Amino acid sequence: MKKALAREPRWRREGQMPDYRFSLANERTFLAWIRTAMAILAGAIAIDQLTPQIAPSPVRVVLCLALAGIGALLAVEAYRRWSLQEQAMRHNQELPHAWLLVAMTAVVAAAAVVFAVLILLAR
Repeated sequence: MKKALAREPRWRREGQMPDYRFSLANERTFLAWIRTAMAILAGAIAIDQLTPQIAPSPVRVVLCLALAGIGALLAVEAYRRWSLQEQAMRHNQELPHAWLLVAMTAVVAAAAVVFAVLILLAR
């Protein structure tokens, strides 16, 4: 039992235990962010492996690396966001602002435009 306690972050032993429903909702949000990160990574792999004609190789590699980097950033941010929200709930504080939501929206919109142009040019 002591071993399990040593593995959890110190902040999990601070403040008051939040209502489990809120913790579970926070966990579902974390999992949604992880699914989104995995979808972006899958998209990077699919573009590289399934559409070699969409753009010259260097352009395709840069796009795929950018998507993979965004997926990795999103996975890291998912955990950071989950832990910050858990800490806020434990201390009855306001939930932190999610600055990444605006950035992620802009990046996905830009990627959609870039890929739409590449698809049109590849025809």
